Amino acid sequence: MPGASTLWIALAALFWGISGGIAGILLDSGWDAAVVSFYRGFIGLVFALGWLAMQRGDRGLSSRSLWCWSVVAGLGVAGNFTFYFLSIDYGSVAVAATLMYCAPVFVYLASFILKLERPTASKWLAIALVMVGVVLLTRLYAIGANELSPLGVVTGLLAGLSYALFIFGFKYAAPYGSPPAVLAIAFTVLAAVLLVPADLSQTVSVISAPQLPLFVALGILGAGLSFLLYVIGIKHAAPALASMVAMVEPVTATLFGVAVLGESLAFIQMVGMGMILLTVTALSVTSP
Repeated sequence: MPGASTLWIALAALFWGISGGIAGILLDSGWDAAVVSFYRGFIGLVFALGWLAMQRGDRGLSSRSLWCWSVVAGLGVAGNFTFYFLSIDYGSVAVAATLMYCAPVFVYLASFILKLERPTASKWLAIALVMVGVVLLTRLYAIGANELSPLGVVTGLLAGLSYALFIFGFKYAAPYGSPPAVLAIAFTVLAAVLLVPADLSQTVSVISAPQLPLFVALGILGAGLSFLLYVIGIKHAAPALASMVAMVEPVTATLFGVAVLGESLAFIQMVGMGMILLTVTALSVTSP
């Protein structure tokens, strides 16, 4: 049902926004971004494997194309999680979440390069507006007085670029297998990739750490339950509606950062955030 689909997408976006705030708490407590990303993805893998085990019929696991594109999706989500948390660490939850929301812009640019979509004046105007919004949000026009680390800006944009890579990987893997099969492979790749940069002693110490419940909540809300709800919801939701509902994520992350982490945004930054959210939503709505 369309109403239920919208609810699932809204809940997924809400959970993603909350997970950004939880990550902020863990990072402020001294946990490494790669370790936080690993546990978010690992718990997501557990959910994906459980979903895959319950699925009947052909899951497409014998398809080479499914594996190849799912690996691409896994590399994308690994980069997205890690760069997003690094952006939070170097900057703020609100800025990181909004910069990551620029992912559709990267999808458009890649589509132009690959000739998957025809560039138009309105699309270039939308991309330019997003760039202006990024400048206002990050206050790049006042570098000397800018409290936001340049690394926070760069990693936030890289999080969006990585998410765009995940979108492409998931899109091209989907015709060859089921969503839980794609997610299971993608999260397996994520866990394997992030074990390399993660601090091994920190990774092991999470099991007995006081913050273990936060790690579990992060994994459930940020990967396990949210991806499941989003995949189910997107099947029956109109793309325009799904794009607008997805705005719940950066808004929730911003409110969490302000209410729990004591972050704040200047008026000009809020203007920039509004420009990005509205323009990206319009881009997503008009995309085929």
